[in-house]
Amino acid sequence: MILALATTLLTLPAPAPVDSGLQVRGDASAIVVTQEHARAVERGLEWLAAKQGPDGSWTARIGYKLNNGFNFTSADKGHLGVTALGGMAFLAGGHLPGRGRHGQNIEKALSFVLSCVQEDGYITHAGSRMYDHAIATLFLAEICGMTPREDVEKKLQKAVDFIVKSQNAEGGWRYEPYAAESDMSIVVCQVIALRSARNIGIRVPKSTVDRAARYVVDSAVTRGMGFGVGMDAEIGTFHYQKEVYSRSSFPLTAAGVTALHGLGIYSDELIKKGLDYLARNLRDFNRRHEEEGHYFYWYGHYYAVQAMYTAGSPYWEPYFEELRSSLLRNQQRDGHWKNETGPGPALGTAMAVLMLEIPYRFLPIFQR
Repeated sequence: MILALATTLLTLPAPAPVDSGLQVRGDASAIVVTQEHARAVERGLEWLAAKQGPDGSWTARIGYKLNNGFNFTSADKGHLGVTALGGMAFLAGGHLPGRGRHGQNIEKALSFVLSCVQEDGYITHAGSRMYDHAIATLFLAEICGMTPREDVEKKLQKAVDFIVKSQNAEGGWRYEPYAAESDMSIVVCQVIALRSARNIGIRVPKSTVDRAARYVVDSAVTRGMGFGVGMDAEIGTFHYQKEVYSRSSFPLTAAGVTALHGLGIYSDELIKKGLDYLARNLRDFNRRHEEEGHYFYWYGHYYAVQAMYTAGSPYWEPYFEELRSSLLRNQQRDGHWKNETGPGPALGTAMAVLMLEIPYRFLPIFQR
């Protein structure tokens, strides 16, 4: 097992036009961005631009997943995490802050996120917690990776330092800062934020990375649960928490594989088994969650698409073709995507657009 973070800086490729029939190539992969695909992205960005608030945020329900539902603590307020995702959706489409057609949308989203950075580095707004902090940190890192911004870099370092100092004894993170427990859904987003920040030269201690890697590895399901027939069905998945009887699922497995990639682990039996599980269960997962745009659907594919893209062939192409079909058939007439259980349509739309934009390879974190 390799528990070392890959430290090679990512180099942003030259922008490619998004036209009908464009063949976008990555390592060992080729995806054709069809006219329908490109138009879906543009319609999604247009919807986001129209729904952005005067303060640069997107309004959504602020809360947290509770079993199969979503418990919100405040509604109709600017949502930090959704705003960061919305800003990244524009970045991933090749737009830059203050420049071009959607430059002002990014600039306004960035101003909102920067206004939420507290003196200790915690990025929070209206009761948001560590998940939103990590997504906001990732957004700041991607901004710095695409355009020089000293003002952003200073606050990004503070945000990263907050992730480092709030890591607990288990090597992970939980919903609230400094919590004693950890879970995969929070660990993965901190890891990806740290990876993005380190890629552009922000200080991230190796000890933080090593401890997080051990937590993720310890969360993998590597043996049967001992319950009789079919007891090996979950081998290859990742637990919600590292206790052996904690639940596992498609989204958690996607998170586990993506976390390992973010920690610099690319070739390992844990990753292969996780990818195989995701490939086997893809259609059933879509069937259960895509129509309403359940929070599980967006969370699961947000990490699965990164896991599959990083893995490349033979996983990437069939996965993305299936995901793209799901996204295209569920886009609404006005350009948005549903999220009936979760923060709301701004979340679904930002995530859908981000997923469809991965083959564009504008966003540094989406490059191999």
